[in-house]
Amino acid sequence: MRAMNSEGMASQDFNDLLAFVAVARERSFTKAAAKLGVVQSTLSHTIKRLETQMGLRLLTRTTRSVGLTEAGERLQASVAPRIEEIERDIAVLMSLRDKPSGTVRITLSDHALETVVWPKLSPVLKKYPDLKVEFSLDTAFRNIVQDGFDAGIRIGESVEKDMIAVRIGPDWRLVAVASPGYLKEHPKPKHPQDLLNHICIKRREAAGGHYVWEFARNGPDLRVRVEGQVTFNDSRAMIDAAVKGFGIAYVPEDMVARHIRSGELAIVLDDWSPKFDGYYVYYPTSRQNSAAFKVIVDALRHHEARRRRG
Repeated sequence: MRAMNSEGMASQDFNDLLAFVAVARERSFTKAAAKLGVVQSTLSHTIKRLETQMGLRLLTRTTRSVGLTEAGERLQASVAPRIEEIERDIAVLMSLRDKPSGTVRITLSDHALETVVWPKLSPVLKKYPDLKVEFSLDTAFRNIVQDGFDAGIRIGESVEKDMIAVRIGPDWRLVAVASPGYLKEHPKPKHPQDLLNHICIKRREAAGGHYVWEFARNGPDLRVRVEGQVTFNDSRAMIDAAVKGFGIAYVPEDMVARHIRSGELAIVLDDWSPKFDGYYVYYPTSRQNSAAFKVIVDALRHHEARRRRG
């Protein structure tokens, strides 16, 4: 499929524009090539051909990153929404088939995936082999439309008001845990401020900073900026470090339940551990028409709670 420029000359192949949008979204030739299923050299050649045909430089390339020029930003703003509209229309057409099919991209945390999403979706995916789900693990709130996701999963207080949100899990809480060996060598904390004298296992947030531990009990919330030897951005790694005696970790309770039962870890500051809103799957109204997406939402729905908005 070829577009015509204002002088009537054959211009960009539509596939070249698709390649450009993929690079612009991912800001990486490596990631875009993997998403498109092509080798990186082919993708680089495609972009160079597009730039030559247009007579414009669209991307700025360094050894570590890919950015957009002013012309590139304008082309992305013009082309990307149209491509997304075509993708949505195709998804609607695909939904007319007898079996739900297509790919659903979801951004969520490791905790949400392990405790709520995967247990509910794994049997569904076996039932619908033509249905594919791509999980992107991070803790930062994402603009799912701008970042190319079909849905996001976050705790209820983090969901924007203009999104449809469906509750998918119960309330949960974070707990501070440590190994018996660590507690044998260090006095058990009785108040959150005591953590300032302890070795703690820190979490790096997606935005770059460290998570400040939050506590609450019969009064205003307390926030403690802990210190320690190791920092992770993954709950499982934090739990493993705590089991091995590297300090106190602050992690979701349901992820350490078996470690507590086995005696590998013990909860400290139990009565200071606050509850957080359960997880919600959130998405724009344009995603409702896909049969594949409806299967995902119905499978995730928390039946003890009704839809929050929408």
